[in-house]
Amino acid sequence: MTEGLKSALKTRAPLLSVGIVSADLMHLADAEAECAACGTMLFHFDVMDGGFCPRLTVGPFFVKGIATRHYKDVHLMVNDPLALIPDFAKAGADIITVHVESGRHVHRALRMIGEQKNANDPSRGILRGIALNPGTPVASIAPLIDETDIVCLLAVNPGFPGGFIESTVRRFGELKRLIAGMADPPLGCIDGGITADTIGKAAAAGPEIIVSGGAVFKNGAVRGNLDVLNRLMHEGSRRTAG
Repeated sequence: MTEGLKSALKTRAPLLSVGIVSADLMHLADAEAECAACGTMLFHFDVMDGGFCPRLTVGPFFVKGIATRHYKDVHLMVNDPLALIPDFAKAGADIITVHVESGRHVHRALRMIGEQKNANDPSRGILRGIALNPGTPVASIAPLIDETDIVCLLAVNPGFPGGFIESTVRRFGELKRLIAGMADPPLGCIDGGITADTIGKAAAAGPEIIVSGGAVFKNGAVRGNLDVLNRLMHEGSRRTAG
């Protein structure tokens, strides 16, 4: 059921997934509308539980409360996500990403995501994502790759301050070698530290999806920021193609 959504994202790649939690929380409807008017297809929700990483952010009610006709990209940075997956599916997630470091039963978590109905459109299912922290070997996802639609490499340590970690580009190369030859490889994603200064190098690595939050909403200049980020992302992507 997820083939159509995955194919749609791949066809439009590279895509910016906008971290909506970085918007002005008092004006979320305006932020969503402005991003959508600029062509945003993906809204990224950073869900942190204060345990997996030292921040506490949002839950299913927040995800459900964002009214959008576009795709909701939910990133669970939580310990033991099994109990939360059904709630986020009911909240309207189109993508649910769990971390390979999040517990003993990550394989089961991916299977569970695939079993959920998409609350927005039951015919299209929910894409299964697996994320890796910067210190986790890319090879650790090898046993999970057949259960995965998207692989997300974090370019920051989640919940900690710091800029784009340069080794992410090399690690993305490792990911491409791991999935080379697959009949239906997962989409690639880079998340963390993405600004106008770093989005070009991230895009040149070849991901289909790049996540950015703070840089989109910087100084309230959403339209201008998105124009710059999208232009630099596509320029970087063309360097890969070349």
